[in-house]
Amino acid sequence: MSTHSGDDARYTTYLPGGHHWSLRLRRGTTLTLTAREADTNVGLLCYNPENLLERLNLPDTLKAQHTFKLTRGHCLYSDMGRIFASIVADDLGWHDSVGGNLMPHHLLAKGWQSVSYQQAHNAWTRTGYDSFLVELAKYGLGRRDMAANLNLFSRVESDAQGRLRYVPGHCQPGASVTLRLEMDTLVILHTCPHPLDPSPDYPHRGVEIALGTAPAPTEDDICYRSRPENARGFANNRLYHLGL
Repeated sequence: MSTHSGDDARYTTYLPGGHHWSLRLRRGTTLTLTAREADTNVGLLCYNPENLLERLNLPDTLKAQHTFKLTRGHCLYSDMGRIFASIVADDLGWHDSVGGNLMPHHLLAKGWQSVSYQQAHNAWTRTGYDSFLVELAKYGLGRRDMAANLNLFSRVESDAQGRLRYVPGHCQPGASVTLRLEMDTLVILHTCPHPLDPSPDYPHRGVEIALGTAPAPTEDDICYRSRPENARGFANNRLYHLGL
């Protein structure tokens, strides 16, 4: 359930489906993403702009919070035990943390048409992998710097045998999620489809982006209190900011 929206946004934009975006967001910024179409997917990576070797670590994020899915109350951890961002509002209750990224061979295996920019201009069929590489290159990063990405708005379940299943219809138009940045963070996004999306054609599903501000979390904050480990993560952030 949402308790925060982009209504108080200080900046808004729209990212069409199959596109990519990045920005250095300051500590205390909120990032609200709102889906325009059903089954929107937003791939997300995080890096520390002061030390690009520090990046989003989804295995530690899941392990620290004893969860397979991410939703309101959860935090996104770096590989140095600090918290890049907290999920402070969420209409969906589940964001995929294990599905990975759409690769060129996925696109071909699905039978989706590979359409070049020369053929379709902005409606060409980019992969999430190539989209991340384009954004990473702007900051001197490359393929070796790619981390496991979060898939916002998508839901992937696991059965008793460990088989993964994408859940169509999980995201509906108007659904939103808000992240509160807990330290300065380079955020990289793409709106390419989820690798398990069963759509018969390459889907172009965009997302509204709204940036706002939020007060610093206190010890009664839902993300601070959701796990004892998160209190330690916020303590790591306080120590880090003392050294800046």
